[in-house]
Amino acid sequence: MNPWLQPEPHDWWPVVEDALFEDVGSGDVTSSLFDPFASVSFYIEAQAEGVVCGVGIAHAILGASAEDPPEWFSEPLVNDGDTIRRGDRIVQGVLSTRRVLTGERTALNFLMFLSGVSTLTRQYVERIDGTKARLVDTRKTIPGLRTLQKYAVRCGGGFNHRMGLYDGVMIKDNHIRAAGSITGAVLRMRDIASHLSRIEVECENLDQVEEAVKAGAEVVLLDNMDPFMMREAVKRFGGRTVFEASGGISLETVRGVAQTGVDYISVGALTHSAVALPFHLELE
Repeated sequence: MNPWLQPEPHDWWPVVEDALFEDVGSGDVTSSLFDPFASVSFYIEAQAEGVVCGVGIAHAILGASAEDPPEWFSEPLVNDGDTIRRGDRIVQGVLSTRRVLTGERTALNFLMFLSGVSTLTRQYVERIDGTKARLVDTRKTIPGLRTLQKYAVRCGGGFNHRMGLYDGVMIKDNHIRAAGSITGAVLRMRDIASHLSRIEVECENLDQVEEAVKAGAEVVLLDNMDPFMMREAVKRFGGRTVFEASGGISLETVRGVAQTGVDYISVGALTHSAVALPFHLELE
């Protein structure tokens, strides 16, 4: 059973190795009291309802290797993106006592953190069900964990915005100030961008929206606009550009934003404010 939602996040194992080294360092002093060949049955259990993410990481940390005795094993019982309830088992197996106790905290940390992101994302997705809007993430991520956090957003039913500065064009307020105008920034960007790149422009009012559309922006970000202004922007320029809404959008306000007719809603809180979902590891 492969618990990952495909495609797997790029280059995730070095992140996990760094986390293990941070915790284990030169060795787990406490677990050295156990014989290296002693084994134990274990399981990871959910302590709350939510959307699970990080099963593949937990299974990798607490997994059997080819050199282990044949009776040692570890198996994932759910897939990333599954809805889980309190008491559900996530991973179980029989492994070296040392390995289980050494890897326990790191495995749980990833599970709790990423499942929190997935769970919050699912809550937003459910709030906009029935509208045409898609929920997307932002670059407001913890340094070093962006790939995994954006993977967790996908597990929750959301979509990914650009991964970084290297894979998408977004002309924001400071770019506009530095370039002198929206039109100037878009035209200069058009000269250097790939013909496959869409240009997105951040706008704070309807005059800026009009300028961005006339300049040829394929995507317009409606930044911190109230729903009435968003609806008017869609009414005036819908069909000529794609609209993304952003700025302080909460679970309480997201449906109203979606009902304005925007195509995308980006929410930084998915990755910078999600509350961890609790899990624990128990021995049998």
